[in-house]
Amino acid sequence: MSLKSLFAKPFAIYIHKKVQKWANNPIETQEKVFHNLISEASKTAFGEDHDFININNHDDFIKRVPIRDYEALKPYVERVVAGEKDILWKGKPLYFAKTSGTTSGAKYIPITAQSMPNHVNAARNAILLYIHETGNSKFVDGKMIFLQGSPILTEQNGVQLGRLSGIVAHYVPKYLQKNRLPSWETNCIEDWETKVDAVVEETLPEDMTIISGIPSWVQMYFEKLQNRTGQKVGDIFKNFNLFIFGGVNYEPYRAKFENLIGRKVDSIELYPASEGFFAFQDKQNEKGMLLQLNSGMFYEFILVEEFFEAHPTRITIKDIEVGKNYVLIISTNAGLWAYNVGDTVIFTSTKPYRVIVSGRIKHFISAFGEHVISKEVEYALKEATENTSVRINEFTVAPQISPESGLPYHEWFIEFENEPESLSVLAKKIDEALQQQNSYYLDLIVGKVLQPLKISVVKKNGFQNYMKSIGKLGGQNKIPRLANDRKIANVLKP
Repeated sequence: MSLKSLFAKPFAIYIHKKVQKWANNPIETQEKVFHNLISEASKTAFGEDHDFININNHDDFIKRVPIRDYEALKPYVERVVAGEKDILWKGKPLYFAKTSGTTSGAKYIPITAQSMPNHVNAARNAILLYIHETGNSKFVDGKMIFLQGSPILTEQNGVQLGRLSGIVAHYVPKYLQKNRLPSWETNCIEDWETKVDAVVEETLPEDMTIISGIPSWVQMYFEKLQNRTGQKVGDIFKNFNLFIFGGVNYEPYRAKFENLIGRKVDSIELYPASEGFFAFQDKQNEKGMLLQLNSGMFYEFILVEEFFEAHPTRITIKDIEVGKNYVLIISTNAGLWAYNVGDTVIFTSTKPYRVIVSGRIKHFISAFGEHVISKEVEYALKEATENTSVRINEFTVAPQISPESGLPYHEWFIEFENEPESLSVLAKKIDEALQQQNSYYLDLIVGKVLQPLKISVVKKNGFQNYMKSIGKLGGQNKIPRLANDRKIANVLKP
């Protein structure tokens, strides 16, 4: 055992104790975060515009600060981008994480000196809590990789600008630099397919122990490894035993990954975003991820069914109920205030507070009033394919409102690794599982408003080709599981 592996264990104990301290005092922790945020930003332009000096509690905050998405916050962000100080947060941000918006064009999400440690420490703590739980620290001696965007940054009015994953790449601890792949040169390759080919070349001769990234793009890497060698990934990298992922639900990919790897490996789920690192999996056998309550972020939640009302109820963690679907609202030490991230979450536990990501508030199907969400379609697909040889590469779902004949239906676009013997049998299983998940969908099927779903097979690499065609291949980009229109469907339609 190396010194690095040896010292990882006492460090893991230390971090575990720190995490337990705030996790066991959640309400008090969030109250402290709230008052610190209001105090620190009281003399900013936003703070003065919203009378922060007279905000003493959450009720005061609700009265003065409305829920905003990026479009609504954009006038303030544009002032920050233009180089003004003390607008959303004191001083200037360290970085802008540039993301692609659907209606806003490019988004510039500020990252400040106060918020940056949250992005770095949460991922570190996830690994350390895994070490504390399992006692396994040998993997720190091997090579590790995170498939990410380019770390090349540009500058705008004195602030560094880049992708979040590229920004975070600059904060890899020195003690991990020798273990980290790919090389700087490879990581700077912009074209995703070229980058993954270079990653394959660099990693093949190495002792890879940790592999991390968004599942859809890690899958592409695994397939290239297998095509190159004819071997399972687990045989190529015999000490690979920890997969770290985020961005999408892993379950639809699990069977395919286990086949590509050739064995089961432990995994850690992360919930990072440009706006903040919200949660990470802290226990291998517990459902959900530990919500980061002590990381400069104050959370509010709105029930999904109330969200589009004129005055939805805004609650804090003390009023959360397990199993209900909430829109996530954040205020942060990066200067985001009552900000709608766009994600929906469901709490699996309140002791401690753990969440799963159930979808996107804009990614749902409710063309007929069914309001089907990502969690439901992912569960239905998992149920229908469990204990079968069917393996899925990727999928998305869209409504078919005006079919050539018959009733409307949900159309599932699926790219298979292993196709089922009968598409109609699989469609029936998925449909029945979805009816169990969503009573509105069940009523529409029973009431003959909808006919059962239909599957359209997407050709090999069809989703990758689609993402490439819109300039979103690789990095943090993901295929939406659901759409309430047919923009994607019309491109994928065979």
